[in-house]
Amino acid sequence: MKAYSGADEETLRARNLLKDWAGEGFLTEAQYQLMERETVCDLRRTNVFLRAVLFLFTLIIVGAGLALFFTVFLSRPSEQTTGFFLLIFAAASYVAAELAVSQARLYRYGIEESLAVCSVGFLCGGIGSFQTSEYVVAAAGALASLWIWHRFGLVYAFLAAMIFVVWLPGYWTSSHAAQHLIVAGFYAAGLVAVTLTRPRQRSIAEALLWLGIYLAINLRIFSIGPDAHWWGGVKNTTEFSRPFYWSTWVLIWCLPPVVLARGLRKKDRFVMAAGGIAAVVTLFTNKPYLEWPRHTWDPMLLGALLIGIALWVRRWLASGPDGIRRGFTAQRLSGKDKQWLSAGSAALGIASPHAVALNPQSSPEVRFGGGDSAGGGATSDY
Repeated sequence: MKAYSGADEETLRARNLLKDWAGEGFLTEAQYQLMERETVCDLRRTNVFLRAVLFLFTLIIVGAGLALFFTVFLSRPSEQTTGFFLLIFAAASYVAAELAVSQARLYRYGIEESLAVCSVGFLCGGIGSFQTSEYVVAAAGALASLWIWHRFGLVYAFLAAMIFVVWLPGYWTSSHAAQHLIVAGFYAAGLVAVTLTRPRQRSIAEALLWLGIYLAINLRIFSIGPDAHWWGGVKNTTEFSRPFYWSTWVLIWCLPPVVLARGLRKKDRFVMAAGGIAAVVTLFTNKPYLEWPRHTWDPMLLGALLIGIALWVRRWLASGPDGIRRGFTAQRLSGKDKQWLSAGSAALGIASPHAVALNPQSSPEVRFGGGDSAGGGATSDY
């Protein structure tokens, strides 16, 4: 059972589309006002920046409240006592999140999201304090995150559940090949379940699962970055058998076209994006798979290839009747693309400020010589 009704979420989606269409000039002011009155919803929302601020502040308040409680009432608690109270705080945080949704009618407001995240964190910390196996902690975190995703529709909770799943096979077997296969099997089972049980809201979850399957079978994913680690930082692929190694190489070439074809057939932009990302990562990791030498100009060649593909696809779509081919067009129909580009540019600037900051260069000392000021009495060093 979901915290928000399907009618409320459909109404919010319609209001977002109305704002987008009105901003692009597809609707007149009178049409927008009329349709807006027909899509009234009592859920309280805010913009993404205030949502992030409220999320962070709520997280700080809950953490400070927990620290104050332990400082005032429990000076030196045992691990069992700490775990017991962490479980109580987990339940209290979850109840507070439910009340924020049911009573205050908050929707993607930051507060209820932070409370739900705290409940998962306190649950894992409480179970871990009882000196139980870390496998139990990972399993509890995965199940709790899945419930948060199902209940509140938070996509990052689904991603957290996928991350928890990564740690589970390490407690079952020491074989890294088996660990990769188990994780890929979990994600494949989740993909089937999401496709069958959540037909309307499976888009992002399906895309994440496709990417998870791809990353689980790509044994050279760590070669993208010098500091990247996968399954405890395993970088020596000689521990994998040659049939398994080359089977994964074949799969990383076969999986991106399958994902792209599914996204195109369903007209799902998130699944198409997952297929595109997988294809680019395959091109990045092909040389390490084949143990070919890498060169500094490889990224430049890849960028030129991607630009050429994008230009060809754009021209191919534009040459169709009315610029449309099979329901796809190269024309921009939504203002969300501009918002995504602006957010991506801002994130890139924050993540790599050194790449855009100009390094100050000291100019060489300039000394003027070759004569005195005419009648001013100044020397040539003035």
